[in-house]
Amino acid sequence: MNFWYRLTRFMYGRYGVDKLFYALVVLYFILTGINSFLRLWPIYLVGLAVIGFALFRVLSRNIYKRQREGQAFEKQWNKIKTKCRLYKKRFEDRKTHCFRKCPRCKAMLRLPKRKGRHTAVCPRCRHEFPIRVLF
Repeated sequence: MNFWYRLTRFMYGRYGVDKLFYALVVLYFILTGINSFLRLWPIYLVGLAVIGFALFRVLSRNIYKRQREGQAFEKQWNKIKTKCRLYKKRFEDRKTHCFRKCPRCKAMLRLPKRKGRHTAVCPRCRHEFPIRVLF
């Protein structure tokens, strides 16, 4: 019989790979790379546990539970990606805009960078508050 056919038959009814699997594999390679320099057995054991968990998830037949784990990971990963995009955007706009939080609703405001003291109005809650831009 063909190898791919046997593999397909073996994986039938099992969860398979998803983004959490790929993240765990990347974490394993990072830990392995770090451990190649440090040579510490706890890092080696953590790496083995990570790759073992990744393989367990791939071969698991409890598809519903693996989907919930994957969705929880996606939710956290999307929060991290959103924060990174925000910081990247703030870094790109650092010369033309300043960023301040509204004292009332805590919304992050992107304000034009003008030196001196000004009054800003929050578009969300319409609260006016003073700001000071030094440079």
